[in-house]
Amino acid sequence: MNNRTVSLLSGAGLLLAACIWGFAFVVVKDSLDFIGPVYMIAFRFSTATIALGILFAPRLRKISKAYWKNGAVLGTFLFLAYAFQTIGCGYTTAGKNAFLTTIYVMLVPLFGWPLYKKRPGWYVFAAAVISITGIGLLALSNEDGSVLKMNTGDILTLICGLFYALHILYMEKCNRDQDPILLTVLQFFFTAVFAWIVSPVFDGAFPFAAVKNPHVVVSMLYLGLLSTMVAYVLQNVGLKYVQSSIAALFLSFESVFGVLFSTLLLHEHLTPRMIAGCVLIFFAVILAETKFDFIHIKGYKK
Repeated sequence: MNNRTVSLLSGAGLLLAACIWGFAFVVVKDSLDFIGPVYMIAFRFSTATIALGILFAPRLRKISKAYWKNGAVLGTFLFLAYAFQTIGCGYTTAGKNAFLTTIYVMLVPLFGWPLYKKRPGWYVFAAAVISITGIGLLALSNEDGSVLKMNTGDILTLICGLFYALHILYMEKCNRDQDPILLTVLQFFFTAVFAWIVSPVFDGAFPFAAVKNPHVVVSMLYLGLLSTMVAYVLQNVGLKYVQSSIAALFLSFESVFGVLFSTLLLHEHLTPRMIAGCVLIFFAVILAETKFDFIHIKGYKK
């Protein structure tokens, strides 16, 4: 295949990954009626760990103490991110959960400023202000006719974005001299371990009824194999062959797909104010990720 074909296929893969993640918000929201949020994480990441470990079994022999240490740290951040996101989804809509999660896009460069002594560009600060405005429109609800406030799910989802940002920053640091596949397997493993430890405390007894439910089994397989393992592979391959600004644009559609699927399948209602909030957040995500560099691609310059 020529370079153009590879680039097109990689771009399609990135968009597919965004679509898979967007649909995952619906799967999570629907599955919470049958299984606790932490048990869901446990099943999801156990499935992904086993499948990815089998696919890359020969590489596992290269795991060292440094890999175990970094895998544990990454797994901690990933577990906390998914825990706050999944629990939060139980208290808010899947569409709002999808859009509010993207706050990590603004947090990564802001947290990276003191860590790496690299000041973010003006566009990051502009995106942060736009995003906060969008969050206000999307998440604030006037329940008593006078006082605006966020619900519990919205707050938990925003906290999840904080841990996603920390996970990305630490992963960037580890990727400099370690195999990203091994790091991925280990962080999946530790996320699953933490979830199995916490789930009995948070969710109660093991959900025997849920694991006998075909609907739940299919949902967990989707989350483990497609939303976790396949989507991460599509993302990593796509980033190798697609311009970073374009890749970020494709991946940003995760939130759009999340709202689309939740509206069509869960019949969630979006008010004009909430739609305006979604538009602002999406605009801020694209600005922070791409600076709109994709407008100046060869063949599209004016």
